Amino acid sequence: MIEGFTAIYIFMLAAIAGYEVISKVPVILHTPLMSGSNFIHGIVVVGAIIALISASNLTEQIIGFIGVLMAAGNAAGGYVATDRMLEMFKSSDG
Repeated sequence: MIEGFTAIYIFMLAAIAGYEVISKVPVILHTPLMSGSNFIHGIVVVGAIIALISASNLTEQIIGFIGVLMAAGNAAGGYVATDRMLEMFKSSDG
């Protein structure tokens, strides 16, 4: 199990790597990238649920519940944003 500073270090490296990767993506590829990230957020929801199930005390359960809530909200928001972007590409003919 990863604990303490190691977890924070990994989180910070992942945040920096994610920011660098996303900032270099051309605008035309944002919609497919968001669809892919929605898929990954679905996996994050499953992982958060598994972490919540294996929580042994109240603090871990609260953190797990917040994790599930935030991951589910992020995945749902991603699908809504992707749907709105795809609406912009539809023709107005019908």
